[in-house]
Amino acid sequence: MSAVTTVPEGTVNPYALSHLDSLESEAVHIFREVAGEFERPVILFSGGKDSIVMLHLALKAFAPAPVPFTLLHVDTGHNFPEVLDYRDRAVARHGLRLHVASVQEYIDAGKLRERPDGTRNPLQTVPLTEAIQQHRFDAVFGGGRRDEEKARAKERVFSLRDEFSQWDPRRQRPELWQLYNGRHAPGEHVRVFPISNWTELDVWQYIEREGIELPQIYFAHEREVFNRNGMWLTAGHWGGPKEHESTETRLVRYRTVGDMSCTGAVDSDATTLEAVITEIAASRLTERGATRADDKMSEAAMEDRKREGYF
Repeated sequence: MSAVTTVPEGTVNPYALSHLDSLESEAVHIFREVAGEFERPVILFSGGKDSIVMLHLALKAFAPAPVPFTLLHVDTGHNFPEVLDYRDRAVARHGLRLHVASVQEYIDAGKLRERPDGTRNPLQTVPLTEAIQQHRFDAVFGGGRRDEEKARAKERVFSLRDEFSQWDPRRQRPELWQLYNGRHAPGEHVRVFPISNWTELDVWQYIEREGIELPQIYFAHEREVFNRNGMWLTAGHWGGPKEHESTETRLVRYRTVGDMSCTGAVDSDATTLEAVITEIAASRLTERGATRADDKMSEAAMEDRKREGYF
């Protein structure tokens, strides 16, 4: 019989994974599971912090081989230039292939109509679902986390979508012991959330540990902003500010990035990763709850969009 190694009481187990190592291991397992189970997976990549961490995990999962997935970005036409620049640099650095579904092209073609409030985030659903159908993607990785919003807290890691890309909470499957069911009928696909169990603080601590580069928009910088409904929005061609709204230069940073018309900045002097982590640890609001106007349209705004095919 082989000897059993015991750890003396009161000492640290040298074989135990740290919290971040455990989360990383789970995500790597999910990426490899999808690679072995699906034919045409794709990673949603916007250049935001969650998708950056997701890509970093995918690179780790398959190193030294290249990532066996393409990338997909739904470009609203109102994205932050700093984030788009980062997206393109990351794609070039790692030799990846990027598909871009443009909301502006759908508007120009008459397939979508601008909203009165200028917000384009809700308009992403049609370009996203049509890109999935056009390229026959059967697994779509997203950077959603359960701590962000109550509708996302309902998601499993593998989330089945029907032939119309719609989500039905009643069709969620149990995922006991990290066993994931990717079975789907022709025309259906699975949305996959490898960092579902991470928190915003976990993401930032992992970024610090791994030395991951981020767009500078996530750190405090001076920016011309204006106040709308209690949020600091970036002035720009998308439709802000209006006549009665005045701009001012403030020291701000972004906790999350999306469409400029609905993503607010927060007052901050956090210019380093350490300072951002300290700031996040003291916060009592999630980044979407604090800075995303599109989630405040109704109590069930996110869930309604998810049912239609949004992430």
